[in-house]
Amino acid sequence: MIFGLNWHAIRAIYRFEMARTFRTLTQSIISPVISTSLYFVVFGAAIGSRIPHVEGISYGAFIVPGLIMLSLLTQSISNASFGIYFPKFTGTIYELLSAPVSYLEILLSYVGAAATKSVLVGLIILATAALFVPLHIAHPVWMLLFLVLTAVTFSLIGFIIGIWADGFEKLQVVPLLIITPLTFLGGSFYSISMLPPVWQTVALFNPVVYLISGFRWAFYGLSDVSLALSLGMTTVFLVVALGIVTWILKTGYRLKS
Repeated sequence: MIFGLNWHAIRAIYRFEMARTFRTLTQSIISPVISTSLYFVVFGAAIGSRIPHVEGISYGAFIVPGLIMLSLLTQSISNASFGIYFPKFTGTIYELLSAPVSYLEILLSYVGAAATKSVLVGLIILATAALFVPLHIAHPVWMLLFLVLTAVTFSLIGFIIGIWADGFEKLQVVPLLIITPLTFLGGSFYSISMLPPVWQTVALFNPVVYLISGFRWAFYGLSDVSLALSLGMTTVFLVVALGIVTWILKTGYRLKS
């Protein structure tokens, strides 16, 4: 025990979740990488021929941070929600809850594994994108920071969805109907400065804008909002997600029933 946590249990659950990823390599890693590569090819070829540069950056390179963020958000939520929901579905969650493992240790294990998978996918997509366009990461430390913070935050959101969901269809509601549209409208494929003034104001109410803007700044030093605001909003999302998870763990919401 270190700092009151059962690290042996955390490590065991974490390794189990990571092993499941490599058992389903096609679904967990290869599929999202191919899907994102197709986005890159289609948008880069179809739109890139009409928009050669955005703020001095080739369009193909400009959309790379947005595509990575699109995959990161959806994969983080999907990995974490399915990871905690599947034991509920099979009934093995009761074995886990009856073991000498706290809710916090369960959270650290599942969220840690989901975030690790998402960061891994993001880095593979980054390496794949480098095969298509020349990439320059101006601030690699900031890039990794935004990558990890976003993965952890949305893995927490995925954990919340997995606890809340009472059917497989509900696991897809938030990623498909909320996260993906917000990402497409959040500047993944364009700068919001290209929009009319009214729509620029509307776009600022989209939380994904701040995530993509900060991540793109780490690549090219370009952003739609300030770095401080991007980092601040990312931190706010993390704190809100942690607050909801804390409430779930304290009340046992849909864990004890």
